Amino acid sequence: MVHTPWLGQADAKAGDALEALLRNHHRTRLRRLGWSDALNPSREEGWWSTRAVVRGGNTVEVLIDGTSALAEMEAAIRAARHTVHISGWHASPDFRLTRRPGALPLRDLLAEVAERVPVRLLLWAGPPLPLFQPTRTMVERARDEFVRDSRVRCVLDKRERTMHCHHEKIIIIDDEVAFVGGIDLTALQGDRHDDPQHPPHTPLGWHDAATRLRGPVVADVARHFTQRWGEVAGEPLPWPVEPEPVGDIEAQVLRTVPETTYGFAPKGEFTILEAYLRALRSAERLVYLENQFLWSPEVVDVLAAKLTRPPHDDFRVVLLLPAKPNNGADTTRGQLGRLLQADGGAGRLLATTISAHEGDRSAPVYVHAKVGIIDDRWLTIGSANLNEHSLFNDTELNVLVCDPTLARQTRLRLWSEHTERPAEAIEGEPHTVVDEVWRPIAEEQSRRQREGMPRTHRLALLPNASRRTDRLQGPVRGLLVDG
Repeated sequence: MVHTPWLGQADAKAGDALEALLRNHHRTRLRRLGWSDALNPSREEGWWSTRAVVRGGNTVEVLIDGTSALAEMEAAIRAARHTVHISGWHASPDFRLTRRPGALPLRDLLAEVAERVPVRLLLWAGPPLPLFQPTRTMVERARDEFVRDSRVRCVLDKRERTMHCHHEKIIIIDDEVAFVGGIDLTALQGDRHDDPQHPPHTPLGWHDAATRLRGPVVADVARHFTQRWGEVAGEPLPWPVEPEPVGDIEAQVLRTVPETTYGFAPKGEFTILEAYLRALRSAERLVYLENQFLWSPEVVDVLAAKLTRPPHDDFRVVLLLPAKPNNGADTTRGQLGRLLQADGGAGRLLATTISAHEGDRSAPVYVHAKVGIIDDRWLTIGSANLNEHSLFNDTELNVLVCDPTLARQTRLRLWSEHTERPAEAIEGEPHTVVDEVWRPIAEEQSRRQREGMPRTHRLALLPNASRRTDRLQGPVRGLLVDG
């Protein structure tokens, strides 16, 4: 479809007006709930949420892509001594966490472990109408299969806000080890077993990330599960005891819990939103975001302000997003138009995506990771996308770490994967690596694609990122479903 200039201008103006309504709606809603501070900038910005406990004495390991992460999850489940608690958007009984010979389907793995320790599985019940997957019929069949001839308890949670879901992805073993991230235990929509090499294959390739936590912060993840399970399943569980310190990293558990969904949070919780906005406002040199979506007007407002008035000449915003989000409507493009306009051709913004290549073969790679790294000191990984669903309306769980060593190491690992360069080749100042490595590769690959030449690298510019249309989709969706 060809977009004429006048149509783009009209779309942008209408988008601006609708976004203003959406922002006002969010301000009014959070003010009514006593959460105004999640949106309103404080006099002194900071790196932590002011509404969540900071726990010291932890170890935090970042697991990049599903092949390694899922293997670690399976090993932890097998080693459980007391309990296995899983909460997710969806889980498939026939999903295997590894592809080793003899690997058991998830249903059989959990049933085997449940013979010696309690195994509890809390899943979203699916949408009330079968408009998208997993449908309620699919989820009910999965539940029936998980509990068939086994001691596994599987409960479905229907307490979602209209048009929203329970989106978190957490595993807690013995209240001592927790996995928090974006990886679902299902093959629905794509291949969670992808690895950092991203070889081209079917089904759809999948880039994702998770964390493995040990130490006192695990208690906060476990308490979240205990709260939800107690209300949904009607089975009160013992309040998790804080584990002993095992490391030296401070961490926070952040949540989105919509108001009136649960008795334990009648006014909701919006610490993921608060933490992101506080950190973005505090950014001085680098904002690096991997996410499935980027159409929250509140987030884009802060990024646009930073690009318009950069805190330093070497300030950069690097985005890694899917070429085509899987909800069928690309609500991100209009917001990227806003950011490019704010950048004004200064080259401080770089919007990219990835695909898989091997010789003449190529295939898409879906960016499903939810990673934020700011100034190599602030790191969050979890289930929350940067849209209205995740920041206001779905249940979500993220972990936040303010540790320069871990933040920088994680960025280098991710950048090494995406640029296909060894870590030592990209250890320079972030703005130099962006200008001299990221951008030339992405621009060259996009040029080759435009000219019908074969791609030689997985990194490329995000297609159509300069388009100023599609401003309407995000705010329209937000207004329709965010009551």
